[in-house]
Amino acid sequence: MSNAPYVSGAAATYADGVPFNRVQYLEAKLILKPDDFTSVKSLRDFGKIVRRTAKQVGVGFIEDKKADSRPEIREIVFLDTPDFALYTNAFILRRRISYVDGFPVGDPEIVFKFRHPNEQKAAALDVRPRIDGKYRIKFKAEALPLKDEIGGYRILYSHNCQFALSQTHAQDKISIATLDKVFPPLTRLKRPGREWVGLVNEGIVEEVLLPLGSLDLGKGLAAKCDVAVWRTRGEQLPLVGEFAFQLKFDRKEAIAAKQKKLAAQLYTTLQREVAGWLALGVTKTATVYRLKGAAPQSHE
Repeated sequence: MSNAPYVSGAAATYADGVPFNRVQYLEAKLILKPDDFTSVKSLRDFGKIVRRTAKQVGVGFIEDKKADSRPEIREIVFLDTPDFALYTNAFILRRRISYVDGFPVGDPEIVFKFRHPNEQKAAALDVRPRIDGKYRIKFKAEALPLKDEIGGYRILYSHNCQFALSQTHAQDKISIATLDKVFPPLTRLKRPGREWVGLVNEGIVEEVLLPLGSLDLGKGLAAKCDVAVWRTRGEQLPLVGEFAFQLKFDRKEAIAAKQKKLAAQLYTTLQREVAGWLALGVTKTATVYRLKGAAPQSHE
């Protein structure tokens, strides 16, 4: 089946007539230097800065009960061809596994995303997997600081699908032949020498994540927030930290102007409050792709 979209007047659909997915999430991220994240206390101390800044700009803060518990531990690996064909074409493929008390729990999760600064291009890419099992689609607007200046933001559009690994029954789950059946947009990347995908830069990431709470923007609109640090498994090399908050909505047009202003004010004010922590011009994914030197060209 063709994966090309069909556009007629104001209506835009995928090849099977399903309307384009629309943005239903806003995820605002601050990419942070990892050096000061050396303990659970340091994660909680960052949370205190977030809470103080929220109060300063008039945003409510409801603490998560898990903030006083142990952080969540997850293992993350990125998969790509030897020449990074996915990343250079704005695709990201990763697997995530949760750990409790040192042991993996639940089903490994596969996330496939197309991330691009153009909303229409991101929407037009049909990320639905061709599997018999269940999957979930998320279309996000991701806010990041400007690449070389504090106090502003830029937007990337992330069109994602995610599913438990058990939902696909292919025996060979990491060959290009399998991937382009599951994810038809990858068909165009096939060529000799690209038969397999493997771990990007042989990197296995350990994520230590602490839920902080919810930011109350009024009128029932709240954003869960958390802080995390990424480091390599084995060497325990600190890679990058991240603070993020995420809003979910039915239609972005329905968000009141005051709520939009509060979210933007919180985001830009927090940048100034933690200016010494910020790692500008980078994403978590790019950090993994840079483990062995310069990262390939991307759309990030």
